[in-house]
Amino acid sequence: MQQEFWKDKRVFITGSAGFLGCWLSNNLADAGAKITGLDIEIKQGSNFHNFDLKNKINQLNVDITNYDLLTKTFKEHEPEIVFHLAAQPLVTEANKNPLPTFENNIRGTWNVLESARNSNINGIIVASSDKAYGIPEKLPYDENHKLHGVYPYDVSKSVKDLISQAYHKTFGLPVGITRCGNFFGGGDLYFDRIVPGTIKSFIFNESPIIRSDGKFIRDYIYIKDVVDAYTTLAENINKVKGHAFNFSTEIPLDVLTIVNKIASLMNSNIQPTILNQVKAEIREQHLTSKKAREMLGWQAKYDLDSALKETIEWYKEHFNGK
Repeated sequence: MQQEFWKDKRVFITGSAGFLGCWLSNNLADAGAKITGLDIEIKQGSNFHNFDLKNKINQLNVDITNYDLLTKTFKEHEPEIVFHLAAQPLVTEANKNPLPTFENNIRGTWNVLESARNSNINGIIVASSDKAYGIPEKLPYDENHKLHGVYPYDVSKSVKDLISQAYHKTFGLPVGITRCGNFFGGGDLYFDRIVPGTIKSFIFNESPIIRSDGKFIRDYIYIKDVVDAYTTLAENINKVKGHAFNFSTEIPLDVLTIVNKIASLMNSNIQPTILNQVKAEIREQHLTSKKAREMLGWQAKYDLDSALKETIEWYKEHFNGK
């Protein structure tokens, strides 16, 4: 992170109290940025409290689907850089209840982009996903792969991504788009995700639940590397505006490998429960970050073992009430 770039910079972060939002807010606040966070929920036990963000940022209760309130907030606070992270983040929830997913991920995005278009911003970083690519024509995905999500969550990300591109191409909005795989790290409180769910299970001497057959392949990227990716893109937005970037460790792993790795690090012999019940999800997805290396000089810094060790320690402290 370029500390001097962020000193006194006026920054908006939608989804500021979420998993990534908390880590990003904390790092930018420590770098001297003046942050306004927009969110509608602060979870008990989240890093919002652990990082003491209530005393570091200006946190506002703003729903991004409320266009009038969002526009008013932009006008009052005049952000220079915007990170649009707010979304319904769960694939399983999208499959159960697609309408709130479309409302938050699609309507919320055009509201943020339109508010930004009518403001004097220097850059807006929009969180897309590897899910935006849909069923792979080839792997690893590169940024030229078509965006053709099939299932509800994937479609919401494809549309979000395309709307963001349209705002750059039509209005010149200085947009940068991130496409990452699965985040993990301390502070993710959605325990149906494989990393936090597995760690929690082992802490309580329970069998971790695998919804699939254990052989689905994904990218897994540590939250600190994700924060570095987002800030690096923002710092370079003038020369790469309009571009989308994959951010990945480029080491695809199946679910059983992740579970077994966590078991080894936690000295657990408990075997997972394999449900093999996954529907409406793509079997194999992973990314190349060649473009990010060449244009941004970015690459992941954390290896899987060290990242998982830090993550495990966070959850041990979390469940010990610290």
